[in-house]
Amino acid sequence: MIGYVKGKVIYSGSGTVILETAGGTGYEITCSSGAYAKLVNDGEGAVYTYLAVRENEVNLYGFSSIEEKRMFLKLITVSGVGPKMGITVLSSMELKDLAVSIANENVKMLSSVKGLGKKTAERIILELREKITSEDIPVEDSRKGKKAEEKKDDFIPNENSVIALMSLGLTRAECYTLLKKAEEEGITEVEKQVNFAIKNL
Repeated sequence: MIGYVKGKVIYSGSGTVILETAGGTGYEITCSSGAYAKLVNDGEGAVYTYLAVRENEVNLYGFSSIEEKRMFLKLITVSGVGPKMGITVLSSMELKDLAVSIANENVKMLSSVKGLGKKTAERIILELREKITSEDIPVEDSRKGKKAEEKKDDFIPNENSVIALMSLGLTRAECYTLLKKAEEEGITEVEKQVNFAIKNL
C-alpha cells in the first residue's frame, strides 16, 4: 500500500499531478482540490495517498492532510460513493463544513455537490452521521492555509448525549438544538447535558 508520497511536481493538470520522488520514481496522483492547489503552487510537496484497485484500473488518490484522507475512507464505504465521487465531495466543500453537514444531517448542503443526488446525500448522512467525531475537523484549513474560523453552524454534539436523548423519544434535530444550548451554557458532561435538555424541552 502506498500511503504517502513526497516529491517534485513534474506535471499538473485537471486535478492530477505527477510527483517525482528523490529516487526518481514518478507517481501520477489524482488529488483533492486542496492538495492539488498546494502542490501546484509550491512546485513540490507531499500528500497522503490511497491506492484504489479496480478490475480494470488502478488509481492513486492524494490528500493534503490525514484528516482529509480519513474522511475519504469513510465516504467510500457508503454504497454509491466511489473514489472519484469521494474526491469530488472533498474538492467541493471545506472539510470542516463537510463533517458538520453530515453530523447535523444537512442534506441540502451535501446534495449541492455536483453529481451527488439527494438520495446519495441522505445515504451518506444515514451511514456516517454517528461516525463523525471532532477528529474529523482539522485544526488548520488545508485550502486556505489558516485556522478554520468558528461558524454559527459548526457545532457537533456529543454522540453519547444524542443517543441518551433519542432513547427518550427525541429526534436528532431536537437533540442538536438542545445540546447546542447546553454547550453555550458551558455544560459538557453527558449526564448534565441530558438533564439540561430534559429541563428545556
